Amino acid sequence: MSALTTDSEQVQWSVESLLELFEVQEAGPDRFTAATGLAGQDGRQVVEGTQVVAQAIVAVANRFQGKAVRSAHAVFARAVMVGPPIELVLDVLNEGRSTATAVVSAMQNGKRCVTVTVLTDVPTDDVIRHQLPRPDVVAPADANESEMPMVGREVRLVDVVDVNSPDEVGPPELFAWLRYDPIPERDDLAKALVAYFTGHLGISTTMRAHPGIGTSQAHLTVSTAPMSTFISFHEPVRWDGWLLYSHESTQVGAGMSYVRGTVHTEAGELLCSFAQEALIRPLRTSDTSINAAARF
Repeated sequence: MSALTTDSEQVQWSVESLLELFEVQEAGPDRFTAATGLAGQDGRQVVEGTQVVAQAIVAVANRFQGKAVRSAHAVFARAVMVGPPIELVLDVLNEGRSTATAVVSAMQNGKRCVTVTVLTDVPTDDVIRHQLPRPDVVAPADANESEMPMVGREVRLVDVVDVNSPDEVGPPELFAWLRYDPIPERDDLAKALVAYFTGHLGISTTMRAHPGIGTSQAHLTVSTAPMSTFISFHEPVRWDGWLLYSHESTQVGAGMSYVRGTVHTEAGELLCSFAQEALIRPLRTSDTSINAAARF
């Protein structure tokens, strides 16, 4: 039974329905199928790229039993649209005792849309260990509530009220506290859930440093799209309570931006590091003939 919730006549995202969406279905040797879910809160019919990454993580974890997903590197070549299911085709490059790697092609309507290279391994005892400390920012209770509707997810932003506003200007960095309910116990689903939000605030982080431009203009006067993402998981990926997603835009120019980030637990454990490349360009005149809900 679907965990999608109904408020009056409007169907909403929930954390439970998202986790259900990540549960890919085996469709043959090295092949899985996955649903696309609902349209975004803005009505756009384009699937979040990190949703596909999350599904690829679960597919590879299913394929390489006994190994843990260590990293995922995705390139978003073509938009995945809400509606027809996607097929995840795994090309196994190596399957050894310690590590295994597969390139996942996400196909929709016979076209390859996304590729995700996933590395898995068998974690071992430390030889040496260190980690980047959690940024010293205000606690979740002192951060600003953000309207990113999803039943079971709470988002609070540090020093930012409206992340989409072209009028809120600051350094090219964003800190977001997230709390999920439920928190999955399975390793692959936990990593899929952590990965899902890594793509949500990258473009907003870049735009924050530039007066007069914000993500409220995306797909209307400015063309934006995540083009690639890299996520590296640091064992173990377990938490309770809040997560802190930290974003820093190190460069933007020539139509592309680069953002790097980390995910820490409230207690300070570093769960993963990530990076995103995104397109930020003037909207071409020819694009105005394309409905905003269908733009990449």
